Amino acid sequence: MFFTLSKIFWMVAAPSTLLSLLAVGGLILGLRWRRFGLTLAAIGAGGLLLIGLGPFGRMMLVPLENRFPIFVDDGRRVVGIVVLGGAELPGITAARGQPAFQESAERILALGELARRYPDARIVFSGGSGLLQKPAMQDADVVRLALPQIGLPEGRVIFERTSRNTAENARLTTALVKPAPGENWLLVTSAFHMPRAVGCFRAAGFPVTAYPVDFRTTGDPGYFRLFGSVAEGASFFELALREWIGLTVYYLTGRIDSPLPAPAAPSAGQPSGS
Repeated sequence: MFFTLSKIFWMVAAPSTLLSLLAVGGLILGLRWRRFGLTLAAIGAGGLLLIGLGPFGRMMLVPLENRFPIFVDDGRRVVGIVVLGGAELPGITAARGQPAFQESAERILALGELARRYPDARIVFSGGSGLLQKPAMQDADVVRLALPQIGLPEGRVIFERTSRNTAENARLTTALVKPAPGENWLLVTSAFHMPRAVGCFRAAGFPVTAYPVDFRTTGDPGYFRLFGSVAEGASFFELALREWIGLTVYYLTGRIDSPLPAPAAPSAGQPSGS
C-alpha cells in the first residue's frame, strides 16, 4: 500500500504537473471569470519559470550530495558491495534487445570498477521495479544483460530482483546476504539518494560504508547561476523535492531513524562515511 500511494501521490504532486495544470486551467477559467482565471494562469506560469530558471533545485540537492564524503579506501577489507538500482530502462531494453540506462548509469560503472578492484568481495545488485504496472522486465534483468559490456561474468553478481523502493532494497538485501557483525560493505547509489539509502540499511540492521556516485552538482549551490532552460531547472527541482519528501515520509513512518541520516561517528580504527 505504501508503495502504491507514494507513486500515485507523486503523479499528481510533481510541481511541473501542478503548475502546468494551474496555468492551463487558469486560461480556461479566464474565458468566463477573466480576472480569477488569468491570476491562476499567471501563478502557474510564473511558478514554472521560477523553479525552472532559478537556482532552487541546485540549492536543495547540494546538502543531500554533500552529506556523505566521496569514498576513500582506508585499507579495511571490503567484504561486499551493494549497488542499488534506479538507472535502468527496462521498457526500452525489452523493446530494443540491448541494455538501456538513464543518467544514473554511474552506479553500473561503479559496479564493474569495484568488482575488479575488490576481486574477493561479494557483489550484490538490488533492484526490481519501481513501476505501478507490470514491467517488461526487472531492473536486475537489465543489469544482467549489461554484465558483458562492463567485463563481468554473470556468476560474479548476486541479484536481488524483487525490491520496489529503497526500504525494500535494504530489507531484502539484508535477508539475502546475511551480513556478519563488523563486516565492511560498500553501498553504491546516487549521492543525493545516499542519506535515505544509508538510513534504510541501518534500520535493517545492515551498517554500510557509503560509496556515492552520480553527482549532479559541483557542491556549490550557485545562488546567482541560472539554469539554461526551464526543463533543466524544473528537473533538478523535482529530483531534489522528491528526495526531501522521501526522507520526510520515511522518517515519519519509521523507515529511517533520522530526518537526514549522516555518516556514523568513527569508532577506533574506522573512519567516518559509514
